[in-house]
Amino acid sequence: MFRGPAADRQAIAELNGTYADGVVRFDAATWGSVWAEDAHWNLMGNTVDGKEAIVGFWEQAISGLDAVSFINVPCMIAVTGDTATARVQTQEILKMKDGTTRHVGGLYEDELAKIDGEWRFTKRVFKIVAEYGA
Repeated sequence: MFRGPAADRQAIAELNGTYADGVVRFDAATWGSVWAEDAHWNLMGNTVDGKEAIVGFWEQAISGLDAVSFINVPCMIAVTGDTATARVQTQEILKMKDGTTRHVGGLYEDELAKIDGEWRFTKRVFKIVAEYGA
């Protein structure tokens, strides 16, 4: 269900695009730009608090990759004033440095806030819903 002003929902969809662009290019500055300073990230049970720690954890997580294809699709965005919730489906193809490949389908459960006029993730919880090649 998509609710709230179309301009805000579009901005949140574009925020997800920025996130994906950072992932594919291994660009920590781009990827990190989508987070609030006091954000919380739960990546498959690993909880990290604060933007700086989140970016550091992500850099460690991607260190075993040679390449990644990352596609995400917002399947729900609900905006209420300067806060929002969203669900985002992901499809990833991960080429590991050891030569193996993983295919992962995932789901983000998100909370966002408009901070200084820009949407940022304040909380992201990711779980794998389907995977092969692990």
